[in-house]
Amino acid sequence: MPSFETKVIHAGIEPDPLTGAVMTPIYQTSTYAQSSPGEHKGYEYSRTDNPTRTVLQTQLAALESADHCLVYSSGLAAIDSVLNLFQSGDHIVAGNDLYGGTYRLFTQVATHRGLRFTFVDLADEEKLKAAIEPKTKLVWFESPTNPMMSLHDITRVSEIAHAVGALVAVDNTFMSPYFQRPLELGADIVMHSMTKYLNGHSDVVMGALMLKDRSVKSPKVPWTGPDVPAPKSLYARLKFLQNAIGATPGPQDSFLVLRGIKTLAVRMQRHAENAQKVAEYLEAHPKIRRVLYPGLPSHPQHGLGKRQMSGFGGMMTFFVGDTLEEARRFLENVHLFTLAESLGGVESLIEHPAIMTHASIPAEVRKEIGILDNLVRVSVGIEGVEDLIADLDQALAKV
Repeated sequence: MPSFETKVIHAGIEPDPLTGAVMTPIYQTSTYAQSSPGEHKGYEYSRTDNPTRTVLQTQLAALESADHCLVYSSGLAAIDSVLNLFQSGDHIVAGNDLYGGTYRLFTQVATHRGLRFTFVDLADEEKLKAAIEPKTKLVWFESPTNPMMSLHDITRVSEIAHAVGALVAVDNTFMSPYFQRPLELGADIVMHSMTKYLNGHSDVVMGALMLKDRSVKSPKVPWTGPDVPAPKSLYARLKFLQNAIGATPGPQDSFLVLRGIKTLAVRMQRHAENAQKVAEYLEAHPKIRRVLYPGLPSHPQHGLGKRQMSGFGGMMTFFVGDTLEEARRFLENVHLFTLAESLGGVESLIEHPAIMTHASIPAEVRKEIGILDNLVRVSVGIEGVEDLIADLDQALAKV
């Protein structure tokens, strides 16, 4: 089997049959000619399928050890597609530490459609079991979590969920398929915000779902009428929803992600190398109260990380001083690190979760999770690590 490094260059990629072009063309078209009504070459309308998008989905499936991949106009659109598998009254168990946009979608949008959510610390097996009820259809979580960098045992959570017929979906954005492949560990669906590491250049907003054709007790889909037969697989259900809802990306964005993926392996190696050195520097600094990075032996799930991940990625959080004022002063004085939301680009980004990415989570919930006012989240880029550490050092000197 080809290595990951070979897959990011070649998986799903073939020269264009018409011209021999090595790079997948951008098929900038909305519709396709048919030789007779209903007779076409596999494409009829670009919301349903587009050749550039097809190549991207094929490559992503290969990278995540999936049988299928579906891509969307954003990560949240991908998550919402999963939620549309379920009906009013169905129950979802979710990790209690989630990206703020996911929490907002769950609590302020999906609940109005009648879905019910229980948020629990999935590191506690007994809490997970206690949260499950007869109408639990899905367990959704991140590992590592955003922003507290907690790890969850994907295999064990999957075993518990599958025992009651629930699906398991893992947001794998922080790790990318290079460092972690949840489908190989038992999950049914993997979600990526491709805006982040998969694209890697901070110039695209996209999402993806990867899944295997494994036999699980799938939920009943809310079809529009009794005469419409339910598709036989989870992929067919999600493909129907992708087309029916229409939150699909354009061919230009698909092309840009195909371009970005070619350097995914080398980028992730450098992200992780830099992050390890930055984390070690921060952990030794007297003005940093605590560093949360899975690659540090001090991380509470460092051992689990070594078992289910092949590396520790480029994301970390840490506590600066004791107050919001100290964290703000630090963030206002960095130069190489860009104060901005998002993550996973080649450039280093830094942000304040309580004010920025997780502001939609109520303050009392943030406090319970540990998202305090002195918490800072960093996406370590691929610049010279000595320059990154020097930038942090001069900013911390002003705190």
